[in-house]
Amino acid sequence: MTNTKSKISFGISVPQIFTEDQIDLSLVRSFATQAEALGYESLWVQEKIIGEADSLEPINLLSYLSAITKDIRLGIAVIIATTRNPFILAKELGTLDNLSGGRLILGYALGGRPDTYSLLGAPGEKRVRHFNECLSVLEKLWTQKKASFQGEFWNFENVSMLPLPIQKPRPPIWFGGRHEAALKRSVRRGNGWMGAGSTSTSQFRDHCRVVKLQLKRLGRDESEFTISKRVYVAVDDDEDRALKRLTDWFGSHYGNPDLAERVSVWGSVEKCILGMQEILDSGAEMLMFNPVFDHMEHLEILTYDIIPNLKPSRHS
Repeated sequence: MTNTKSKISFGISVPQIFTEDQIDLSLVRSFATQAEALGYESLWVQEKIIGEADSLEPINLLSYLSAITKDIRLGIAVIIATTRNPFILAKELGTLDNLSGGRLILGYALGGRPDTYSLLGAPGEKRVRHFNECLSVLEKLWTQKKASFQGEFWNFENVSMLPLPIQKPRPPIWFGGRHEAALKRSVRRGNGWMGAGSTSTSQFRDHCRVVKLQLKRLGRDESEFTISKRVYVAVDDDEDRALKRLTDWFGSHYGNPDLAERVSVWGSVEKCILGMQEILDSGAEMLMFNPVFDHMEHLEILTYDIIPNLKPSRHS
């Protein structure tokens, strides 16, 4: 969905993390098809392999979504690159791009919880170098019928992995991350950057300044790079109830209930409009809404009561 008054675009996160109820595939299906019918630009999933909440694996979930939707773009925000073998990841995501008819957006990040990543095969040291090589391997396998690469972790010559993705030269890659080096890397190697849902609007504003300065330094066309933000949202006239449910969800999913109040937008329609507008004014060109309960109700409220009242950044 794109606001007709501006270049703002809107995506939405599908039900994936179930903390109050059991996994409900009928809800996932209804939500995804309705979001597409309402004109949202993209559907999003996230990665949480280890955790106490019921959480569906993102690539499998996107494959399911690709089969029940037609045109809406499908994004992962974000894959923790160092926990994935790049050959398997390239095959899985390349297949997904083919199954979906070229609708994949890959969100890609180093990740901020390395204490658990060793369980998934991630390196204990040289994580940034491993991360960069993994990306290079992906790009080689996605763009060359006979791929070769020489690095510290992977070395190969004339490796074929067909079919190549439908999107050329490759599916778009949007980086996550919040440290200055990660923000600069997103501009240097990616097609976009998505501010984490676990960052506040103030933090996002600071990160946007780094990203935009780097775009200017590298002479990149800003129209070809997307700045976006995941926004946890709870629309409810009873603000205490909204915050309580968000806090419970953050406690189950992130293990940090206090984070909810610092990073979410919640309360009445009017208060949520103000909160979303502040994020847009901080530099976002795309908002990815992330309701965590009452999903179908939020889909309608966001579409008809929130989005029509949002405007492009007054500082752009």
